[in-house]
Amino acid sequence: MANVVLVLQPTDIEKVKTHYLKYKVERSAPGVVFAAKLTDTAVTIYRSNKVMFQGNGASREASLWGTANNSVDKVVSGATKGDTLPPNFATLSVVGSDETGTGDYFGPITVAACFVREDQVQLVKELGVKDSKMLTDDIMRKMAPDLMATLTHSVLVLKNEKYNDIQSRGSSQGKIKALMHNQALMHVLKKMAPEKPAFILIDQFAERGIYYNHVKAEKQIIRENVLFSTKAEQLHVAVAAASIIARYAFLKEMDRLSEIAHTTIPKGASAKVDEIAARIYLKHGEDFLKSITKWHFANTQKAMKLANKRK
Repeated sequence: MANVVLVLQPTDIEKVKTHYLKYKVERSAPGVVFAAKLTDTAVTIYRSNKVMFQGNGASREASLWGTANNSVDKVVSGATKGDTLPPNFATLSVVGSDETGTGDYFGPITVAACFVREDQVQLVKELGVKDSKMLTDDIMRKMAPDLMATLTHSVLVLKNEKYNDIQSRGSSQGKIKALMHNQALMHVLKKMAPEKPAFILIDQFAERGIYYNHVKAEKQIIRENVLFSTKAEQLHVAVAAASIIARYAFLKEMDRLSEIAHTTIPKGASAKVDEIAARIYLKHGEDFLKSITKWHFANTQKAMKLANKRK
């Protein structure tokens, strides 16, 4: 299905409304101020002054009101690596998956998968979804519940006690992530069955062959119409939404850890993290510190050295 989005001036918005008034239909979706349905085209006007044309006649109808200069088709900044995506990929029905927490000493790895149908793409954009690197944690905390209520999704939280056990038995972080992505995608596909997405897009952290080698022992492996790409959050809102949901789950767990540790747990793996880890070790002991951290990180030894100097 063709999909064209234009940004128009308020005066032009009124002209569009008048032009399509006899085709007007009721739409209760958030942000929608006017909707019309022609035989081959749906026209939707949003509060942001964006007008979306969907259907076989989308290009024809859009050409009445603007040109490519008005278009808000997404432009991806920087080169991506991975599979070549089909034309108009950003407008298709896609399940996307992403993860967070992999580089943080404290806190879990979280993976989320999310399905965005083609008729939800613009709505998800209206909710403010974009590359999570462009959003603050506070904004994502506010956005995620709405996304989770609107979209079919799955989110997995691997707490560090289990992470440390799996890692100590020889699993690399790459394998752990691959297994979590496969499981999250499987959950979403089961929830949305018998409906199927046009494609599945995984934010690439490993080459295709390596990824599937990691999950080869699983009973069910998601392979159909799977694409891999770096910077996938910029390529489809399904991945961007999954990233926001994964981050929300990560932040909630970090809040819980801060509460039980009686101190604010920092993100990342910096010298500040070493300092807080040393304090927690001295106050709560090694077993407690291990239960809330990725124990194999170099931060462990750095924190121990700091703690030993203060004994």
